[in-house]
Amino acid sequence: MQDLTKDNKLVSNSTKAKPDWIRVKAPVSPQYHQTAALLKEHKLHTVCEEAACPNVGECWEKKHATMMILGDTCTRACSFCNIKTGKPGAVDPFEPFRVADAVQKLGLSHVVITSVDRDDLDDGGSQHFVDVILAIRKMSPDTTIEILTPDFLRKEGAIEKIVVVKPDVFNHNLETVPRLYPSVRPGARYYHSLRLLDTVKTIDPTMFTKSGIMLGLGEERHEVMQVMDDLRAAQVDFLTIGQYLQPTPKHHPVIDFVTPEQFDTYASIARSKGFLMVASSPLTRSSYHAGDDYKIMKERRLDQHKDSCHGDS
Repeated sequence: MQDLTKDNKLVSNSTKAKPDWIRVKAPVSPQYHQTAALLKEHKLHTVCEEAACPNVGECWEKKHATMMILGDTCTRACSFCNIKTGKPGAVDPFEPFRVADAVQKLGLSHVVITSVDRDDLDDGGSQHFVDVILAIRKMSPDTTIEILTPDFLRKEGAIEKIVVVKPDVFNHNLETVPRLYPSVRPGARYYHSLRLLDTVKTIDPTMFTKSGIMLGLGEERHEVMQVMDDLRAAQVDFLTIGQYLQPTPKHHPVIDFVTPEQFDTYASIARSKGFLMVASSPLTRSSYHAGDDYKIMKERRLDQHKDSCHGDS
């Protein structure tokens, strides 16, 4: 999954042309521009823009957007991420209302809320997640809420605080295999992230949990298998697998473009390991088709429960 020079040094092939399966059309639809205008009017950040998501055109055309709370500046410096790093500003106490108002005006049946890392805050921003969830529930009680949180490293009680208000899906991405954490995700700890996901299930076994990884960073197949096993041990329900794309030349290089067929193989393996839901393709991202996938996941759990009940009768 990588190129080697005669000196056996790792070489990025990210300078090569992207394969056809990774190309997307530029966003031009009126609906896309309407979504963009509404988000700008509400002074909201989205991970769609900040992280340069390749699916922004398709999602915004459908009036789907992943809201990014707690500002646009991250206290971490992950080598894969396009979000700017620095000293964040103060937390905006009016942001929960603006997010809830945007969700209502967009008519979202399912919304994904994520954030930058806020290591500067005593609780890592967990109370702000709570405030956003409660504000959405007040204005759009039928909207299902999926959160994609940072790791809340060394933030005692942060996870528990959020689980209590019962988001419908609790997502936290592992991003890559443990061997690559020092170069890809240096501020994070692989086993802490696993414990976070396991803690959510321990507190509330009924809550759907979700995690995702990127391929093409230099991982090996057996390492991906181990991540799947680790996530199943933490009782994670939903796994997303997508292709890493290098945002700028300063970011981690793309070591390999993984083929759609390889993504299908990983999906089959993941399903055989017991994940309730798997999304695996070059363009898969954490919140891509999140609402539709949530409905499918919920139906599958109900089916499992029915089968279990029939088995006991």
